[in-house]
Amino acid sequence: MPAAAKDISEEDVIAFLRKKKDFFRDNPELLEELSAPGQDRGRGVVDFQQVLVERLKSDKSNAHKVQKELIETFRANMSTQSRIQTAVLVILEAETFEEFIETITQDLPVLLDVDTINLVIEATSKEVPFVNQAGIRFAKPGFVRGWLGDGDALLQPNINGHEEIFGPGAGLVKSHALLRIEISTNTPAGIIAFGSRNPEAFSPEQAIDQVGFLAQVVERCFRIWLDVSV
Repeated sequence: MPAAAKDISEEDVIAFLRKKKDFFRDNPELLEELSAPGQDRGRGVVDFQQVLVERLKSDKSNAHKVQKELIETFRANMSTQSRIQTAVLVILEAETFEEFIETITQDLPVLLDVDTINLVIEATSKEVPFVNQAGIRFAKPGFVRGWLGDGDALLQPNINGHEEIFGPGAGLVKSHALLRIEISTNTPAGIIAFGSRNPEAFSPEQAIDQVGFLAQVVERCFRIWLDVSV
């Protein structure tokens, strides 16, 4: 009788599984279709096989969940990267310093899907020798250190926007990302501030490599337009 036509007995299955001890680990989806005895077989005796089955089912479910989260994160990162790249290209296309500032404060919020972007520069008065342009807010010396300390960025969720950063648009802001702007050693410190009405748009757990890269591009463009060195 051909082997394919031979009836498979329980003994054959048991013998096969004893040889292939990793069979259910390699094929956990089969466990969902099997019936297994209860965990408690009386007198407190635990059925470890059932525990293993439930664990494998749970591991499979968790693996699918992690896989889904990784895919969603990857897609979100790709979307953010694409937006940042577009923003950089738009910044580089500015033909005047005024257009450069307008691009940052008026065009980038739409491109980056935030509600407002502000540039805040420290100054002792409303007049800064090298910058006097609408779209730039001025703050007292020590402002940047007061917000960022020695760090380069601050991301906060669930806040009320601060007028000293966002001006009239502060009422919209419920989360923000503040990044240090260092134009040169001879110019005042500054911040580029991203504000969103979404309370969870920014949080300390988020990576800042993408938006940090954008801040570095802004720094370098400032140097070019103002003809200053580091």
